[in-house]
Amino acid sequence: MPKNMTSSAEGIEWDLTDFYDSLEDPRIDKDIEEALKRADDFGEKYRGKVEERELTPAELDEAMKEYEAIYELMGKVGSYAVLAYSVDTQDADRGALYARAQQKSSEMKNKLIFFELEWQNLEDEDAEEYLEAGELDKYSSLLRHWRKYTPYMLSEKEEQLVESLQNTGKKAFVRLFDETLGDIEVPVEKDGEEKKMVLDQALSLLYEEDRELRKEATRGVTEALKSKKKLLSFIFNNIVLNHDTIGKFRNYPHPMTPRNLDNRVDKETVDALIEACMNNVDMVHRFYDIKKDILGYDKLYDHDRYNPLPGAQSEITFEESKEKVLDAYERFSPKMKEIAEKFFEESWIDAQLKAGKRGGAFSASTVPSVHPYILLNFTDKPRDAMTMAHELGHGIHQYLAREQGYLQQSTPLTTAEMASVFGEMLLFDKMLKEEEDPKAKLALIGNKLQGEYATVFRQIVMTRFELALHEARVKEGELKPERINELWLEANREQFGDSVELSDDYGWWWSYVLHFVHYPFYCYAYAFGDLLVLALYGLYQEQGDEFAPKYVKLLSKGGSEDPKDLLSEIGVDITDPEFWQKGLSVLREHLEIMEDLLEAST
Repeated sequence: MPKNMTSSAEGIEWDLTDFYDSLEDPRIDKDIEEALKRADDFGEKYRGKVEERELTPAELDEAMKEYEAIYELMGKVGSYAVLAYSVDTQDADRGALYARAQQKSSEMKNKLIFFELEWQNLEDEDAEEYLEAGELDKYSSLLRHWRKYTPYMLSEKEEQLVESLQNTGKKAFVRLFDETLGDIEVPVEKDGEEKKMVLDQALSLLYEEDRELRKEATRGVTEALKSKKKLLSFIFNNIVLNHDTIGKFRNYPHPMTPRNLDNRVDKETVDALIEACMNNVDMVHRFYDIKKDILGYDKLYDHDRYNPLPGAQSEITFEESKEKVLDAYERFSPKMKEIAEKFFEESWIDAQLKAGKRGGAFSASTVPSVHPYILLNFTDKPRDAMTMAHELGHGIHQYLAREQGYLQQSTPLTTAEMASVFGEMLLFDKMLKEEEDPKAKLALIGNKLQGEYATVFRQIVMTRFELALHEARVKEGELKPERINELWLEANREQFGDSVELSDDYGWWWSYVLHFVHYPFYCYAYAFGDLLVLALYGLYQEQGDEFAPKYVKLLSKGGSEDPKDLLSEIGVDITDPEFWQKGLSVLREHLEIMEDLLEAST
């Protein structure tokens, strides 16, 4: 384990016994066997019945309930395996269970895929007759959504082959990527001695005030990534090739089509979002020009992107973050605070730094019969408090949505980031109201805007990079790492313009972004969620306390409705062409406030 890898979150680890007692718990095998047996029985009972219209609406509803129960049972095993593996990707036993859970999940899916295909192959009038009968109201939105995939589905045997081969295809490369990054040790000279750090700990140094330390951390991260360049570029090439090969077989019209389908949005909406953001990228240039003046630098470099503005809090402990975040949620909704407390009190959070632990942060919804779990890598930086608020937003959302059942508890990514970013806004608003020092307030707003721009513009840039990466891989064949560097720098230089000089070394920093590997084209959902939250927060400020119950009700619906239908209930129209510009205008207003504060303080 690298030396000096501690934080105030040391010892904060989750308790997974709500799933199973240990990796050797015999209930794991029992649940796998039961899920596979029930999948076999399901096939014997229902194969051909939907296709031939031999089920009444009530019988189809019963079939859906059993289908969901089987998925949840195997999902329990899979959730446990993923969580256990995430905190120690170097442990062979955890890796073996993770691989076995994926394999058995694929086996189960292959036994059940006929059911979804039969539903998708029904004539439209027959499907509508089922849906209008009333007995299937709980699943009607999901069943309608399934039919949107109809043009892209393969035969049952082909679907089974695709699912099975993913265990030695994409899923295998995802695991290899996680284990590769988990094994990275970043050498950083700090306080006169070289220290070995995990990647997340080294990246956190980019938020330090000490410019030389930021440069040193940047150098260390770059060298660590370059040392794995052959393997990481090989992984990326194969992830992209896998995605695009399957897309060709399914006749997807665009590489983003499967993500857009999963997100329940159309390409036109996403294109409008990307276009609106790029039309406003001058805000980023303007912000960093202001930051340069505040810091007194002649020029900003890539290692200066995230350093805090003067007057910001330098460190915050895990307990201090917990107190601030819980208080922010309580001010908005005591119910949300009550749920958030459960994560701390019942050990549903793993926050300690640990060699081999997966980087970043996430909240896993798991299964309705258990509860969500949150992973953090807490480094005592102010941004860690925001990350805590962010992931607790996810966790609260997921906890409330369990009532929708396994198949509909999870929202599409477009609204998945809604509760998390809203949580960040609650914490920011609390901190801003409590701050009286003008310089500290300027730093608070400036650092928040810096985060907003990373959430909106950086995520759009990463989406544009992915599009360029997929296009280049198709046209040029396997890409050398240096070619991927060019694509990465080209996309990022458009974001910063002349306000930040990106070194050639920064070209290697695509290689640690797990979203590109785990979830292709995920990133635009962050921008979607952030701009959506700006609209929601505006409603909250207008409506006051009466907004909170409506918002909690919205979260409890999970993924049981399409985003546009869910959000229309609280007055948000995401189909409005001006919707994205309204959110971007709020960011521009915040920038003007920052400029006014700067002028007043000088």
